[in-house]
Amino acid sequence: MKLTATFLITAFLAAASIEAKPMKVFILAGQSNMEGHAEIETFDYIGDDPATAPLLKQMRGADGKPRVCEHAYISYLTGGDTNGEGFGKLTTGYGARDNPSEDGGKIGPEFTFGIAMDAALEEPVLLIKTAWGGKSLFHDFRPPSAGAYPRTKKDIQQDRYHEAASGQYYRLMIEHVKKVLADPKRVCPEYDPQQGFEVAGFVWLQGFNDMVDTNFYPKQPKGAAGNRFALYSEYMSALIRDVRKDLGVPKLPFVIGVMGVGGKDPGSEDNLAFREAMAAPASLAEFKGNVLAVRTAPFWDEKLGAIQDKKDKVRQMAFELKNKGKRSANADGKMTEAQQKAYLKDYEAKLISADEAAMQKRGASNAGYHYLGCAKTFALMGEAFAEASLRMRAAQK
Repeated sequence: MKLTATFLITAFLAAASIEAKPMKVFILAGQSNMEGHAEIETFDYIGDDPATAPLLKQMRGADGKPRVCEHAYISYLTGGDTNGEGFGKLTTGYGARDNPSEDGGKIGPEFTFGIAMDAALEEPVLLIKTAWGGKSLFHDFRPPSAGAYPRTKKDIQQDRYHEAASGQYYRLMIEHVKKVLADPKRVCPEYDPQQGFEVAGFVWLQGFNDMVDTNFYPKQPKGAAGNRFALYSEYMSALIRDVRKDLGVPKLPFVIGVMGVGGKDPGSEDNLAFREAMAAPASLAEFKGNVLAVRTAPFWDEKLGAIQDKKDKVRQMAFELKNKGKRSANADGKMTEAQQKAYLKDYEAKLISADEAAMQKRGASNAGYHYLGCAKTFALMGEAFAEASLRMRAAQK
């Protein structure tokens, strides 16, 4: 009888172990586009497209206000000179922030990523987001296994990129993740210590600063073989390995959000080459099935992008007028400021229709390098990152 009781207890514990639902933890990291510069005022634009209108419904509650997730929480480390944390139930406002602890009125990919995870998983979800604008992988997020940053002559001349600061934001990221996970209940009141937690995924969205850097990634002669951003691929691979090692999760599902500014026609060979360098690690044999590259170019809003191109022409014309450009209407320098202003207003009216201006105001809230601050774009990215993460998790089971 005693043996039978022991057997039953053992069986019960085994069954309980199988049914355990540890809180799922997802880490989101990167620079300004992971911060997110899409103002919530651009949400209505999502509903203008029948294909994305259902997504907008998920982003809002029954009262029409931004959704507050019931079982998804976030801790967000960000800041300029002074870092700070914002945390609570996942909702809007966890995009770029002037004050790290206050609602910034914007979203990044975290919002729809968390909504998707909240819907897909029974257990509580905790997002740990660490993002800072204007940061590089070659220096700021430099992974430990890449070694010390090799300063160039220009770095020394301009007294920048010191070795001691190399990898500073990688360290801040890992330190914050460990700090949050040392006391998960502080951020996620639903956390059950008996169930524990599982670090279930990592999403990386970064790259613009590396792409435009010609100091560390020098231009190559025409016809040169290879990708000038090949080192980015090496550092991206090192980042994946180091994150997994430092967090103790050898096969941690890892999503690389491949930069897609400019969409299908970014107008730059460097942009295209950089995208390939970002995506390259996902094709390595060691990362098969646990690293996915998600192309974000398809989420670029082509209509808004075309309007932005016209806005850029207006800005260029303003510059030409002010600086007496040889081919401008003010080449002789005789136009007054008032005349320049009037000329520019007429130029813009001819170039950008009233409907286009209204569309741009409705859908865009920032510059092109921030995906135009379009909530539709960030919402689609977040959803795609979640789908990729879930797909890898399913494949690992």
